[in-house]
Amino acid sequence: MTTGLVATAWTSAGDTSPLHTPATSPVPIEQRVAAAATAGYCGMGLIADDLVAVRDSIGFARLAGLFDAYGIVHIEIELLERWWIPRNEPGHSFDVRDLLLSAADVLAPSFIKIGSENGSPDGDLSALVDPLRRLADQAVEHGTRIAIEPMPFSRIASVPMGAELVSAAAHPAVGLVVDAWHVFRAGTTLDELSAAVPPGMVFGVELDDAASEVFGTLFEDTVERRLLCGEGSFDLPELVDTLRDIGFTGPWGVEILSGSFRRLPVDRALQLAADSARSVL
Repeated sequence: MTTGLVATAWTSAGDTSPLHTPATSPVPIEQRVAAAATAGYCGMGLIADDLVAVRDSIGFARLAGLFDAYGIVHIEIELLERWWIPRNEPGHSFDVRDLLLSAADVLAPSFIKIGSENGSPDGDLSALVDPLRRLADQAVEHGTRIAIEPMPFSRIASVPMGAELVSAAAHPAVGLVVDAWHVFRAGTTLDELSAAVPPGMVFGVELDDAASEVFGTLFEDTVERRLLCGEGSFDLPELVDTLRDIGFTGPWGVEILSGSFRRLPVDRALQLAADSARSVL
């Protein structure tokens, strides 16, 4: 069992958010990696827009060298949505897919994080099974895996729904990312989570907190009002215990998004996030 921490993409991104287009971090990548290492993280995440900036500046090979020099050994890259749409059809996301897979060739991430698309929950996910298997086959060809992150404002709206899809795909390179915010805001109980998720299915975890009441829409709440671990209403120690009971051993991601957090100096933000996560681990 490890209590190693991963600074997921938004936690080290500084003053940007999923509402920005592009959402590229204004903080130089060298500064982000150094600050994460100083705060004691063993891993980092990066979004696709950051990977574009890296590719077009220092290149993936130099970034891999930075990770190695600073002891960052666990890498996560994201976020691929609408991955079931064929390349020649409107709305496809193959530009992002191709980017993430090319980055995976050099950075060797533990997984590529995927979502679905915003909207109402899908009552029938069977049409996603074959595209998910094909995506997983591609990931394996590039030396990595696929991790689905269910989100309550999206087509795959809860961890049990995500687990059902992963089980249907039955591919060893497909698993789940379990984000505390998405668990509790979806109304999923820890008993439901435990019953739905078998050992080995959780590839990654993201810890965070929030107030008892939702602010605005769910999407506004998740982007603007997340809290440091232990500062909100989520029962994070019980979530951690539940995940450990089903076999997750870490490392543990920390994903904090809020207007106030992203305005902090990145080294300070990363240290606060790490300290708060360690308090519940």
